[in-house]
Amino acid sequence: MHRNSIWERRLNIVTAAAYHEKEDANHSRYEPTDYGVLERLAESGYIGRESVLVDYGCGKGRVGFFLNHVLGCKTVGVEYSEPLFGDALENLKSYAGRKSPGQSVSFVCENAENYLPEGADRFYFFNPFSLKILNTVINRIMDEYCAAPREMYLFFYYALDSYRTHLMAETALEFVAEIDCRDLFQRDDPRESILVFRVTGWA
Repeated sequence: MHRNSIWERRLNIVTAAAYHEKEDANHSRYEPTDYGVLERLAESGYIGRESVLVDYGCGKGRVGFFLNHVLGCKTVGVEYSEPLFGDALENLKSYAGRKSPGQSVSFVCENAENYLPEGADRFYFFNPFSLKILNTVINRIMDEYCAAPREMYLFFYYALDSYRTHLMAETALEFVAEIDCRDLFQRDDPRESILVFRVTGWA
């Protein structure tokens, strides 16, 4: 059985993509991160039990459910699409993973530019929206860091070239690692990795 099917059954959720979910000029179509990639992220050491992780463009919630179950961290999924948000809430009802007091999984249907959960310190992106929106979101994260300095990490899976170029030039971020995921797939795609950045604040 494929690892994605195994994890879906273990967590008792349904997060596979559906053909009718389209993209627009600013928001990408829904495509969940492979569970093998999430295993690599969980094993990286950058996320711990006390972390509060935000998954931008969370779709049906796969990232949040998996990391909460495996690491025990609190996760918040931010989703722009109302139908996908509804699917995430249905998965929340059936979720069979870890349910420790104070360590929760939650979702909001909100524009990412306008929302940043209190105490958030880990941020996950799988090319969820346009570079313009990404820049606004990063600026909000920087403002939060300056208001309450703490260790913050941003994770970018399968980063578009435009994302990569922009991030590498961002003075408020420090590139710290690239988690290689190419061996998880049959194709040798150089984008199959997770870029890890640490927030350093405005220069």
